[in-house]
Amino acid sequence: MNTTRIQVDFKEPAQLQVAPRQTTLVATHQRELAPPNFGGQVDSQPNTAGANNRLVEALAASAIFREYQRAFSDATGLPLTLRAIEGWQLAHQGSRHQNGFCTLMSKGNHSCSACLRMQQRVCEGVNGVPCTLRCTFGLSESAVGVKIGKEIIAYLQTGQVFFKAPKTEQINRVLDQIKALGLNVGRQEAERQYNETPVVQVEEYQATIRLLQFFADQLGTLANQILLQQKDSEPAQITRARQFIEANYQENLSLAMVAQKAGMSTFYFCKMFKKTTGVHFARYVSCVRIEKAKNLLLNPNYRISEIAFEVGFQSLTHFNRIFRDIAGQAPTEYRHHLSANLKSAK
Repeated sequence: MNTTRIQVDFKEPAQLQVAPRQTTLVATHQRELAPPNFGGQVDSQPNTAGANNRLVEALAASAIFREYQRAFSDATGLPLTLRAIEGWQLAHQGSRHQNGFCTLMSKGNHSCSACLRMQQRVCEGVNGVPCTLRCTFGLSESAVGVKIGKEIIAYLQTGQVFFKAPKTEQINRVLDQIKALGLNVGRQEAERQYNETPVVQVEEYQATIRLLQFFADQLGTLANQILLQQKDSEPAQITRARQFIEANYQENLSLAMVAQKAGMSTFYFCKMFKKTTGVHFARYVSCVRIEKAKNLLLNPNYRISEIAFEVGFQSLTHFNRIFRDIAGQAPTEYRHHLSANLKSAK
C-alpha cells in the first residue's frame, strides 16, 4: 500500500488552539509518580520482546490508560490503542470505534497486510515528534511514541480521519482499487463506510495529537514506575534504601550513609543497588531530585536557583547540567513547555 506523509505542522504547545470539546482529554491523574525517569540510562530496561510486551500490557491495563482511552474516544469518536514496539497486528481491531471502512479492508489478506505495513510505517516515522501518514485510500492516522528516557517502548495510535471531505473522483478511485484487490465487498457498503470516516480540521487534529503527546509522557513515567518498583524481585534492603533516599533527598546523601541505613556493606550495597534499579547510586539520587524539581517548576513563583537548592543540589550549574542530562532540556525550557501544555488543555 502506498503511503503519503502528511505535512501537519505540529506547533509548539503555546501556539495550539484547543477546541472546547477536547478539554475532557486531559488526564486527570496529576499525581507524582516515582521512581523517576532515568533519561535512557536504565540498564534494566526490557531487553527482550517478551519483557517489553509484558510492560506495555501492564500499562494498557492501568486505570490511567483505560480512563484516558475512554475519554479520548468519547470526545473524538476515534479509537486509541497502546501498541508495543514489537506488536504486529491491526492496532484497533475489535474496538467499537474502529473505522468501518478499514474493518472492511481487513477482511482481505492483501489489504490487511497492506494496512499492517501502513501502521508500521506510521510508528517508524515517530522520531521525537508525532507522525501522521496518509494511506493509498486517502485516510490519515497518527502515532505518538511512549518513552522510558530516550527509548521508545510503545506507541499511542489513533484512528483514521480525513482532513478534507472526499470528492466524487476520489471515492470512485477508491472503489476501483477495492475491485482490483478482489475484495468481496459491496460497492455501496464500501462507499457508505468510506464516507462515514470523520472529517477533522487540521488545527483541531493538531491539538488532539498534542494532548496525546502530553499523555504519552505520563505513560512513560508510569512505565518507569512499573519497571523499577517490582517489589517481588527487590531485596528488602534496597527498598529500605530507596525509601530513605526519597525521604532525605534534600540532604547530602553519600553511598556509605545509605548503605549503612540499608544494613549492607558499601561494596555489596553498590553492587546490589545497580543490579536492582539498573542505575548507579549517584544517578538514582540525581533522578529523584530532578523529579522533585519538575514538580516545583509547576509553581512560577519559584526561581530556578531556589528550586535547585531546595531539592538538594549545591550548585545551580550542576543542577542545570543534570536536569538537561535527565530531562533532555534545560529547566527553563521544561517550565515553558509544561506551562504551554497546561494552557493548551484549558
